[in-house]
Formats: sequence, structure tokens, C-alpha cells
Amino acid sequence: HVQLVESGGGSVQAGGSLRLSCAASGGTFSRYCMGWFRQAPGKEREGVARISSTGIGAITSYADSVKGRFTISRDNAKNTLYLQMNSLKPEDTAMYYCAAALACPGYGIKGTDFAFWGQGTQVTVS
Repeated sequence: HVQLVESGGGSVQAGGSLRLSCAASGGTFSRYCMGWFRQAPGKEREGVARISSTGIGAITSYADSVKGRFTISRDNAKNTLYLQMNSLKPEDTAMYYCAAALACPGYGIKGTDFAFWGQGTQVTVS
């Protein structure tokens, strides 16, 4: 099975930027739909972004709360998923997880669609 390891989290001030990475190993990365999720203490897990397995012209989708600020991308040659986060807000504070699915859902970013998960990286915005 595929293993996922997130990195790039940290503490930033509101308005700042971070770039998260998710390194995949042990699977065929290019064939997975990939997603980013986040969860803050006392709140439910939220789907942030997803990207299809298409090598050229990958299809992306974003939660309304991050649309226009976050960008998901992938480098299949490096088996790595990215999340560029700009204009960060305090409400973006959460543990961020990357996940892999055999297929992207037709609508929405649902955790139940993703079978493989990383351990997370903390993002704190103050």
C-alpha cells in the first residue's frame, strides 16, 4: 500500500504563506486521486482540496473556504503532492492531512472516498 508523509507546516502570521508537501511511496502515485484535509480541535474534518490522477490537465477542486487562496498541485515524477497556501487566516489553523483515493468523487471532497492517509502536519496562523 501507499505511504504518505506530510511536511512544510509551521507557524505564520495572518496574511502569510506556507507550502505543504506530501511525499508518497510504496504505490503508483500517478494513478491516485489526491486530496488535502484539515481538522482543528473541536471541529470536524474538512476537505480542503483535491486533484485528479490525470497527468496532463489535472482536474482540481477546492472548498469554498479556501478557494482563491490555496492551490493544490502534484509532481508525479517526484511522487509528491503540494498545497500552496496564501493569505492565511487564523481560521486556517489545523492539522493538515494528505490522502489518496483510487478515484476522485464526482462532487465534493469527502474523507470516506480516500483510503490512505498521512499522519498530518500542523499549521498555526496567528
